[in-house]
Amino acid sequence: MKSIFLGLCLLLFTNLSAQDSSNYDPDKKYHPDSLRRWTTSIMTELGKKHPGFYRYTPKARFDFLIDSTTQTIKDSLNELSFYRKIKPLFAQIGCLHTGISLSEACNNYLDNTSTLLPFEVFIDEDKKVYVVKNYDNNPSIPLTAEILSINEHPIGEILHTLIKAIPADGYNETEKILLLNHRFAFWYQTIIELSENFTIHTKFQEKLETYVVKGVNKALFPTLASLESVDVKQLNLDIVDKTGILTIHSFAKSVIKKNGQRFKKFISTTFKTLKQQGIENLVIDLRYNIGGTDGNAALLASYFFDKRFRYWEKIEVTEAVAREIKGVYRLFFIIFERKDSTYLWKKTWVTSEFDYYQVQKPARHNFKGQTYLLTNGLCMSSCSDFTAILAHNKKAVVIGQESGGGYQGNTSGMMPTTSIPTGLSISVPLQKYTNAVDPNVNFGRGTIPNYILNPSVEDWMNKKDVEMEFVLKLIANQ
Repeated sequence: MKSIFLGLCLLLFTNLSAQDSSNYDPDKKYHPDSLRRWTTSIMTELGKKHPGFYRYTPKARFDFLIDSTTQTIKDSLNELSFYRKIKPLFAQIGCLHTGISLSEACNNYLDNTSTLLPFEVFIDEDKKVYVVKNYDNNPSIPLTAEILSINEHPIGEILHTLIKAIPADGYNETEKILLLNHRFAFWYQTIIELSENFTIHTKFQEKLETYVVKGVNKALFPTLASLESVDVKQLNLDIVDKTGILTIHSFAKSVIKKNGQRFKKFISTTFKTLKQQGIENLVIDLRYNIGGTDGNAALLASYFFDKRFRYWEKIEVTEAVAREIKGVYRLFFIIFERKDSTYLWKKTWVTSEFDYYQVQKPARHNFKGQTYLLTNGLCMSSCSDFTAILAHNKKAVVIGQESGGGYQGNTSGMMPTTSIPTGLSISVPLQKYTNAVDPNVNFGRGTIPNYILNPSVEDWMNKKDVEMEFVLKLIANQ
């Protein structure tokens, strides 16, 4: 099945050509005429193939943004400078699965420089930025000092630029802020500037200070793998004082299997246990669950219904994609119905890939007690779908921060990649999923919690689990 998907993806997105370069030159520049042409070509191709391209930004507005961006390209630019030009244009799509990335060669070059700001930061609900870890040799810089500017750029302007460049579903910002709380130095490096020295203006206990610090190498920072917890058990159940606490780090079948677990078996055993022990309150911790296998998320949802329910409303592709599906691929992907400028998928007997817009059956050992979901900005994709379905059907109380994925659904599924002569890599999702929720609720947002909790800088520093403490107290006071 994977080979079928790969072949189809290659078939669907081959219009843009890649340039192979074994010797990377970070100073190599490209003529502005070529850059403007590539920008227009990229966005035109995306508009044809991406079914959610105008989901949150109307075509007239997008055409204006494309034109405005191309007009700013007046001089030759290297790969990194061109990336900074068009990254915000991609973010305007409002799709966290649509990406444009620096080439592997460029990333390798950056990894071998000492141009990262030597701090980890925390951004609070007022968008104040605090130092929470210091990798500089100067120990006098106090932790929790508020950063006012970096290299004479006011911190408010820096945040505005970064937030505009980070992709997210719709108008969501919780995902963007949480990413910056973990990877601020990296986003600053690629979007704002490369620098080996930083002048930092700070405020601490009402005292203003200025520090000059040197850039550092990426080796000092935690790896992405460690932040995503991909090398630990993805599924866990604890029962504390007759409350079940179910942690689901991921819905991805491959990651779960890699860590020696099977989702279906684990979930079946879990809900039998909850039933046997008479558990009346269940907390599901979905924080940092970036999604994964849709079937696993839909299966989990079935344990909270006692009658048939809808999970997805529909799956759409564009006409350009539909017309490319020919020959053997039509056994797997059959176009069911044309609707306006898009096409709806029809379920086929060959694959269960599109089962979840059919009416779903409740699980046998469904949970009849009170359910609480803990979410944050990195609850995305299928995790966000699951959260939206339970919230819409009032099957759970949501606690924490707005989920990072769209409440109404997302554009993902098949995601071919291509590249352009600068080396930039582009990933394009081809299927638009619409959740079976009220289309007038939370448009352009994730699931809004029933109880919104925002940790303070002190909570973050002390690794205080604000959400878990809150929900356990809520249950105790029932």
